[in-house]
This record gives sequence, C-alpha cells and structure tokens, in this order.
Amino acid sequence: MGIIAHYINGQRVDGRGQRKSDVFNPAWGEVIHQVALADVEDVNAAVAAAHAAFPAWAATSPLRRARVMFKFKDLLEQHHKALAELISAEHGKVVSDAMGEVTRGLEVVEFACGIPQLLKGEFTEQVGSGIDAWTTRQPLGVVAGITPFNFPAMVPMWMFPVAIACGNTFVLKPSERDPSAALMIADLLKQAGLPDGVFNVVQGDKLAVDTLLTHPDVQAVSFVGSTPIARYIYETGAHHGKRVQALGGAKNHMIVMPDADLDQAVDALTGAAYGSAGERCMAISVAVAVGDVADALVARMAERARTLKVNVGTDPHAEMGPLVTRQHLDKVSGYVAQGVSEGATLVVDGRGLRVPGHENGFFLGGCLFDHVTPEMTIYREEIFGPVLCVVRVPDFESAVKLINEHQYGNGTSIFTRDGDAAREFAHRIQVGMIGINVPIPVPMAFHSFGGWKASLFGDHHMHGPEGVRFYTRMKAITSRWPTGIRAGAEFVMPTMK
Repeated sequence: MGIIAHYINGQRVDGRGQRKSDVFNPAWGEVIHQVALADVEDVNAAVAAAHAAFPAWAATSPLRRARVMFKFKDLLEQHHKALAELISAEHGKVVSDAMGEVTRGLEVVEFACGIPQLLKGEFTEQVGSGIDAWTTRQPLGVVAGITPFNFPAMVPMWMFPVAIACGNTFVLKPSERDPSAALMIADLLKQAGLPDGVFNVVQGDKLAVDTLLTHPDVQAVSFVGSTPIARYIYETGAHHGKRVQALGGAKNHMIVMPDADLDQAVDALTGAAYGSAGERCMAISVAVAVGDVADALVARMAERARTLKVNVGTDPHAEMGPLVTRQHLDKVSGYVAQGVSEGATLVVDGRGLRVPGHENGFFLGGCLFDHVTPEMTIYREEIFGPVLCVVRVPDFESAVKLINEHQYGNGTSIFTRDGDAAREFAHRIQVGMIGINVPIPVPMAFHSFGGWKASLFGDHHMHGPEGVRFYTRMKAITSRWPTGIRAGAEFVMPTMK
C-alpha cells in the first residue's frame, strides 16, 4: 500500500507530518492507499517554495507563461483517460463522467492560454496637458486553493491555470479523500516547463487549511465546498487580510412548466439529479412541478430512478457509481430516513442496493421523494447524494417565490416552451447561474462561475474574467515628463487642465 505524498518545489516529498489518512476505492469499499497529512512545517515549506519562485515567475512575460499553459493543455489531452481513470478509482464516479470533468477543467486551461490579451490594461493619452494615464493588472504573490472531493481535477483547474497565467505562484490543498489527481497534474505541469515552486501540493486536513488561511505570505485563497466551511474559510481568511473567494453549498431547483417537453425534461432531470451520484454542487436536487404536470413527471421519474444502471465506474454501461465514503453513504441514507419521518412520500428507495461482486462498495440507488414541502429538512439542506425531491406548486409565481426564499442561490433551471415565462424567470430569480431548458447551467470557461446568497462568500466568481480580476490587482499610473517649463509648487488638489 503506497503513501500519497506532497509536491513541493518541483518534487514529491513525504513531508515531516506523521499522520496518515486512508484512501478508499468506493466501489470495493477497500483501502487502496494512505495519504500523508501535512503538519505546519510541511505547509510552511510549500509556501516558502512558492514565495521564492514568485519574483522570477511574475517577471516572466505573459506570452511565455501562456506557452507553458499551451504545453500543459497538450499533455492533459494526451493523459485525459488516465487522469479520468485515476479519479474514478478514488472518487467512484463513472469513467465517462470523469472524462467530462477533465474536459471542463481543460476549458479553463484553454482560457488561460489567452492571458496576454486578458492582462492588457487601458491607456488614455492626454488626460491633461502633456499627461497620460494607464492601468495594469499585476499578480498578487502566493495564492492557495482548497478543493473538494467531488471534482479532484476540474475544481483545481478552475483555479490554478488562471492564477499561474496571471503570474502568481500556487499552493493546492486537495481533498484527502481523492488526492492522487493533484499529483498527476503537478507532474504534467513540470513536464510542460513550469518552473519549480510555482505549483505546489500539500495533502492534509483542517490543520493544513488553517495554516494556509493564517500564513502571512499567502495573499489569496480560493475554496469550493459546503456552506459552513465556506463561511469559515471566508471569515478566517479575511480576518487575516487575505482576498477570499469561497463557494459554498447549493439546493438547485428545476421548474417543469405544464407546457414543457416532458421527454426532454425527464431526460435532463435524470442526468442532473443522479449523475455522479448527486455529488455535484450543480446537481438538481429539487424538481418544482407546476400545475397538472406533477403526476406525469413523478411517474416518469420513478421509472427512471428504478432502472438506473448503478455499477463500478469502469463499467462502460454504468450511469452512476458509488458514493465517495462509507460515512457519506450513511449521511445520505440518514437524510432519506429523515424525509420519510417528516412525511414526504418516498416513491423510490435506493437504500440497500447491492452490486454483485461489490457488496462492500458504498452504493446507494436513486431515491425519489414526492410531496416534499419547504419545511422539511430534505428540502432545506444540501444532501449531496442521489436524492431528488419533488415539490408541487400551483403556478409559475409560486415556483419563483419558492426558489427566491431558499437560503441557497447557486444554480437553477426552467423547462418550458414559453419564451415570456423563461424571460421572466431569468430576470426575477435570485440565483447566480440560470438554465433555460438546460439542466446544469455551468458557464463556459470564458464566463465566470458562482452563486448568490449562502452559495458564495466574497466578491468574485471563479474563472473567466472574474478569475483574472481575483488573481490580480489593478495599478493606475499617471505620467508627465518635464518640458523645461517650471510653474512652481502647487498646494491645491491637482486637476487636469
């Protein structure tokens, strides 16, 4: 059984910390590795390496930094399937889904390849007589990323390509549940020509997180995870003077209008609710059935939930794999039991699912609740598993009110043929990412990702133009060159003439 190590200053290192954590293959329910958990000295070593590498990397031209990103992109494409299989082995998601995860990360790398254009400032000639003004965007220094278990490649790639392309150096703290993808990415970055120390990985738990949040040489922190932790990350990092973007939890609704194409809506809802075993912050976990579409929608969804192909991630026919850990399986199963006790109708119960040959795996079949109400725990809280709740409302106005009153505002969708209803929905809904006949409205890499309300803490969304702004600070320069004319000292607020 191997030990998954850290990556500091261009090489894998065991670190000084003595603590270890088990890494499981969720389909087998067996420990396949152990991961080293960093102590304070390990984190300090990674930050020191990044701090030492920063001056030279920041002074590297944006064009040369872009060329490293181009080479990294090429290497990712060559190792696409190998990275996806590594993700599947430790997370449990099916390989085809992991392939899609890597692709969405690659799109941000492609965006970062355009950094020479993205870093261009603005110039104004003659803001005053003989005076010019312009702005530049410059890197912050050492920045850190703290990423979740559900996307061990994509979410880091939402962060570090933009950060590094902007001239920063990076310390990644991946989830200890599926830590190997981060090391493979580090190796590919080195092959792409990234100088040692520009990208570092520290494996660890809360100790590593707290050390990064309080370290005086870390200038900014990006985080994706649950809302309670996101709030903690934001408050702690901000208290220590850091720029923070902390993306939290979600409870994403999909409105199904009476005029919707039901076949299309059911297909979309099935994939969005049960794909990746529901372990997505953009998963649809609430279907809002408007009017008389409810009975037909529930009947069709029950059929799909019962016939989901649940198996190990390497099965090419599998639609859904196991949950990531036994503890998470127990947590999601507990939510299902609570939904029953609170009076929701459990139409399909996925508990007790056994996959032949993998009886110890962390499997849960698709679950479907009907007659869920806003007071129920399964409606209010993020479950993060293959559990879909159906809430019945009489009309469009009730659906909008329901969504706007929820504490989360990450993503939402509407399925309808009515352009007026879709336009009203997009305009009035208080959610950060909107889909119209699109179930999972994750923006492309050249736009930015982020929610509202308790789904985001901080001022900047992730990747795209917002990512460039987050990882840089603007400098404004006003310049005048002497002409030999001496007017003497001026003691009033300077104005342009």
